[in-house]
Amino acid sequence: PASPHPSAAPCSCGGPRSMLTRLGSRSLRRVAGKPLRRGLPVAAAASGFLPVRRNMASSAPEPGMSATEKFFFDLNGFLLVRGALSPEEVVEANAAVDAHAENIRERTDPELRNTKRGTPLAGDGQAGRRDLGGMLGWPKPHCDIFRRLLAHPKLVPYLVDLCGPGYRLDHLPLLISQHRGSEGFALHGGPLTSSGAFNPVLQYRCVQGQFFNSLLAMSVQLSDHNEGDGGFCVVRGSHKVNFPVPDAFMHAQIAQEHLHQPATNAGDVVFFSEATVHGALPWNADHERRVALYRFAPATLSYGRSYTPSWPADMLEGLTPAQRAVLEPPYA
Repeated sequence: PASPHPSAAPCSCGGPRSMLTRLGSRSLRRVAGKPLRRGLPVAAAASGFLPVRRNMASSAPEPGMSATEKFFFDLNGFLLVRGALSPEEVVEANAAVDAHAENIRERTDPELRNTKRGTPLAGDGQAGRRDLGGMLGWPKPHCDIFRRLLAHPKLVPYLVDLCGPGYRLDHLPLLISQHRGSEGFALHGGPLTSSGAFNPVLQYRCVQGQFFNSLLAMSVQLSDHNEGDGGFCVVRGSHKVNFPVPDAFMHAQIAQEHLHQPATNAGDVVFFSEATVHGALPWNADHERRVALYRFAPATLSYGRSYTPSWPADMLEGLTPAQRAVLEPPYA
């Protein structure tokens, strides 16, 4: 049978229905010789698949975003989901990172730094941000937790509501690490270019209660971020700005009171629109900062080109059908 996208869950009644609500007019694709649909598969009518969600006991996605969560995402351009990962999942992810820590690379080259020297976001001027990639292709069991995040039952409802049915992975995931004194990241993103022109690749809309994010970030917290520690910061409401961000503000040289650093615990997840102006503050804590950053797009859109000519072969082997469906390329 066709492999369902995680936004289509099996019908708990187990029997076919005469009318099915399709999760998108997706053309059939073929993966490893089997037809695959990002929305509801053609074979769903015969197999009893319906676009409904069951409770966590069935390992299916939980219900979608609450009205309160939708309000605050629309208001601020980001949403903090507490306790999305279990403590065991956090331990599993950090153990996998520890096993590959020798591959972490620090951005010490001036050409690779993310801040302007001497500005409040530059940290101590020496320590750089530390990056690690390739998690989806790591040998088992180290890849497992990062693959599960593609279609995690607690995260799928948010991804579907914020990106739409058939959401797809746009960027390869990235592990971000900071030590005390590490530089942050100058503000970036937003719906306008630096000249104030419309930026078609980073947009946010909400029409009749339906979200549209051309690019959505999902930041999985693998360490605590206490108030004042630094790390991710956001300009609340900036996904709706009508004027370009002043250059001095991009580097936190003015109006720092508008930079909001959410306090988070390991296991929390921050969803934010890339149309929301955001960045990172220097890291001030003694413990290492760790986040796993994913970016998703609607089924028909692409910002990055990691999928072409194909995803790396080592990250495709052993994926579940739901995880593989999230790696489909964009198409209408």
